[in-house]
Amino acid sequence: MEVNIAPSLYEDIPDMKIGVIYYDNITVGDSPQMLKGRLQLFQESAYFELEDKNVTDYEEIKEWRAIFKKLGKDPNRYRHSAEALYRRVKKQNFLPPLNSATDLNNFFSLEYKIPLGIYDKDQIKGNVVLRKGRAGEQYEGLNGRKNNAENLLVTSDDEGPFGSPFVDSSRTAITSNTTSALQIVYLTPKIQLHNARELVGSLASMFTHINGGEARDYVLALKQ
Repeated sequence: MEVNIAPSLYEDIPDMKIGVIYYDNITVGDSPQMLKGRLQLFQESAYFELEDKNVTDYEEIKEWRAIFKKLGKDPNRYRHSAEALYRRVKKQNFLPPLNSATDLNNFFSLEYKIPLGIYDKDQIKGNVVLRKGRAGEQYEGLNGRKNNAENLLVTSDDEGPFGSPFVDSSRTAITSNTTSALQIVYLTPKIQLHNARELVGSLASMFTHINGGEARDYVLALKQ
């Protein structure tokens, strides 16, 4: 499986950077107490921080709102997943534990204030491309509804879109049966390439520390 960014996406966002992590031989189950505790503590700390600021004050969240707008998607109607998580925290609607892969994905998203996607690699058909959604495209999301993919940054395979920084699809959702996964890290364009590689590598290391298995990671960018 190869993951690439469509050249046309670089025309809209020249400094787009995407982290790609492949996981094999992982075991997904209940999160260890350490992860549950860190996720809860982080949300509590963020809640108190947000008493004196708005979610959109965070630079990383503003950057991804700008990307949505640049691609033609209203960021007030289609909030990227990191912003959505922080808005939940601001309302003290904290995330409940789900599983060791999803919980860690959410923790990373909160910690770095960026969207991330985690997908069951065995449910992905063919190679993967990140591109702008086309007119008429839609996919069944984890939010329980059909999502309009037009003008949305989507992660797509031979069967069409299965994820985005807005919401991921139910088709490729992680379950307790998942043994191989693909993680997409929607990095902020302003991040320096060497910092991006270091961040993605640290995510991969922590993920395998919790879920076992092996990881291979790299960063996609126009200028390497």
